[in-house]
Amino acid sequence: MRIALLQIESPDDEAIESRRARVEQELLTLDPSVDLVVLPELWGVGYLHFEAYEASAEPLESGPTVALARRAAAALDAHVHIGSVVERARDGVLRNTSALVSPAGDIVHSFSKIHVFGYESIEPELLTPGASLVVADTPLGRIAGTTCYDVRFPGLWQEISDRGAELVTVPAAWPLARVDHWRTLTKARAIEHQIVVVACNAAGAHAGVELGGHSRVVLPTGEIVAEAGTEPGVTYADVDADAVASARAAFPVLADRLAREAYPALASTASSTAAESISETGDAAA
Repeated sequence: MRIALLQIESPDDEAIESRRARVEQELLTLDPSVDLVVLPELWGVGYLHFEAYEASAEPLESGPTVALARRAAAALDAHVHIGSVVERARDGVLRNTSALVSPAGDIVHSFSKIHVFGYESIEPELLTPGASLVVADTPLGRIAGTTCYDVRFPGLWQEISDRGAELVTVPAAWPLARVDHWRTLTKARAIEHQIVVVACNAAGAHAGVELGGHSRVVLPTGEIVAEAGTEPGVTYADVDADAVASARAAFPVLADRLAREAYPALASTASSTAAESISETGDAAA
């Protein structure tokens, strides 16, 4: 599987319509052998342009971003992940929603960001968190989605893993100031759940904040197949179709993981044998 990460900048002085046209042209010039294209979080409006969320909100299935992705997916004969958009849902609320579009133009997977980001951000005031988690069967494997801040929450990733995901997309608008966290967390999630992490971050600066770039693809072994720098552009990564199965067969850590309900059931005090041993020796350092 050939993956393309399209690291996009969202300048303050560029209209959203112009940005969509620019990005569509970039998509159409990608390597024709690509199988999966992933874009960053809220690249259209620009994550930090909170004042524009309401005006830029769009329905998912009939909106301009998915329409753009459908044209690109058909032209490339590839799956195109839109990154995310401010979705105006049918109930009227706004969500930070991503979608994966097939070469036939179908939305085969969608996900609304569950952990909206409140640190130096008003995202929680504007957007409603997602409330569903789907692992989709696709020709590229079993795919799940997360968005940016979601990568910090291992409970969500445990559930994704338990539901059988093999590849997880992470569109993001992660700042340069915390890019070390981005690199650490994307690698850790791949290793601990033995999945392929496809993480596409925004680049450049908008609203006075420098975005971190470093879009990357991480194998279940922790190997970084490819990683971008901080500039806008395209990064390609080639991933073996059996990468997940091979990693899990070679080092079957998931087979040793207890069922989720087993961890809260663990005793909160030491076992009687351990307690007696400490009492007899007076050595609690063990």
